[in-house]
Amino acid sequence: MEKSRKTTLSEVAMAANVSPITVSRALRSPEKVSAEARERITRAIADLGYVPDPAARALASGRTDVVGVLIPSVSNNVFSDVLHGIYDGIADSTLSVQLGTTGYSPLAEERLIRVFLSQRPSGLIVAGHEQSPAARRLLAEANCPVVQIMEIGPQPIDLAVGLSHFDGARAATAHLLDRGYCAPAFLGAQMDPRSQRRLAGFREGIRLAGRDGPDRVVTTPEPSSVSLGCRLLADLLARHPEADAVLCNNDDLALGVLFEAMRRNLPVPDRLGICGFNDLEMMAAAQPPLSSIATDRHGMGRMAVHLIRQRHGGTGPARGHALDLGFALRARESTAGRRG
Repeated sequence: MEKSRKTTLSEVAMAANVSPITVSRALRSPEKVSAEARERITRAIADLGYVPDPAARALASGRTDVVGVLIPSVSNNVFSDVLHGIYDGIADSTLSVQLGTTGYSPLAEERLIRVFLSQRPSGLIVAGHEQSPAARRLLAEANCPVVQIMEIGPQPIDLAVGLSHFDGARAATAHLLDRGYCAPAFLGAQMDPRSQRRLAGFREGIRLAGRDGPDRVVTTPEPSSVSLGCRLLADLLARHPEADAVLCNNDDLALGVLFEAMRRNLPVPDRLGICGFNDLEMMAAAQPPLSSIATDRHGMGRMAVHLIRQRHGGTGPARGHALDLGFALRARESTAGRRG
């Protein structure tokens, strides 16, 4: 059987009555080609069934139109929002996304970084700052923009977009104390580096308030879930029955805490205040509505792509630039304070 011949870029150019360079430019930077020429090129590509050769384009330009994205998990709603932002960021471009999940494993992350860099990406978006020494070297020597997302410190390898998880947790702790809760506690799961910083922020908030006493902290390396939140509250009250408020390191745990409090007939917020972290949609929909620290996860993803596109356009920030998107305390009924 005779092998079918692939349509060439020159044939597309001839059919569209433009030069091959114009076709190439329309595929790479469509905004640099007139609308009329783009329409003819698009029609010719469809009629001829032309499929661009990414390897050839990478050889010519030094890179592909792929942005590599490395996140710990796709099942976590937090990273789902980040991905929506990334896809919105590439919507009006020729860029595409190659996704890899690390499962919170530094070794898996290092392996994926090697794979992605071998494909000459236009940029890499990597969650967090805790890469292995080998991974940091790979990213520092990468021939493309590298954006670390989800937080702003320590010193970025190249660019960073995120927030201070330490400051967010410290603000949430101060809020609980301001509302009259005397014995706030911290519940944490997974305890990745961002969760560790939230725990540190909680402890700093307690210290700044001069509240001496037991360290009311219950954590586990287990993956976060609503059912785990139920169990962690039970563990907390068994150890510290005086605890009257909880800061959870994410919203899944906070919702579980609410369910367990309801099961135990503990009035929220009168007997127990509850605050989460990230402010997922369910927090406002719960009854009572749950307080949380809102983070701009969609904005992190979209801004990461924007920085990569800026860098390729020659207008991006210099290496070492970190963009703090901040956080917002969404105070709702679950932390209204103790009454009576």
